[in-house]
Amino acid sequence: DHSSGSFNLKALSGGSGYKFGVLAKIVNYMKTRHQRGDTHPLTLDEILDETQHLDIGLKQKQWLMSEALVNNPKIEVVDGKYAFKPKYNLKDKKALLRLLDKHDQRGLGGILLEDIEEGLPNAQKAIKALGDQIIFVNRPDKKKILFYNDKSCQFTVDEEFQKLWRSIPVDSIDDEKIGEYLERQGISSMQETGPKKRVPIQKRKKPTSQRKRRFKTHNDHLAGVLKDYSDVVPGKQ
Repeated sequence: DHSSGSFNLKALSGGSGYKFGVLAKIVNYMKTRHQRGDTHPLTLDEILDETQHLDIGLKQKQWLMSEALVNNPKIEVVDGKYAFKPKYNLKDKKALLRLLDKHDQRGLGGILLEDIEEGLPNAQKAIKALGDQIIFVNRPDKKKILFYNDKSCQFTVDEEFQKLWRSIPVDSIDDEKIGEYLERQGISSMQETGPKKRVPIQKRKKPTSQRKRRFKTHNDHLAGVLKDYSDVVPGKQ
């Protein structure tokens, strides 16, 4: 059960099931301790001790050291020890705000709350401390997205302009007609600023019949004596 972090190792069938059950519990434990602020790396023996798996066999232990942990995308090796590797490794609320600001400046949008909670120790406390410097948006799948609240973009729009904006119906107008209207007003549509489609290069068609070759005659003094064989097809007499 990944939601609660509990694993019933006895219910797993076979040796491979037991091994991967131990691995899953280790990764989940490393994530939990990282989220509470314990980000320093641990040796494998320390991990097995804290997850109560000191009784595992030598083969399973060797598998964890040589394959499972070193190849796991959520675990990194630091001087022979192991630490959790989140998508965004954030130390505090300032680091979170810098990350959100950078995403905003690059036009990358927001960041999933679950990715922030994964990499920022005591994430909820830090997010609450930032207050209105960040904005929450709920996706259709109910996942929350964090955005940087750029207050320099906040300004008051005149009420008369808002009424004019709302008074123009565009529901019945398709994109092509809107583009034509903008063009008449001397405004380039945003579609023109996007990547241009490549026009496929048309291959030249081979001519169905070859032109007759013309050869320049240098023996002008033998005109009328030499016979022209240019129309004779090779192989035919």
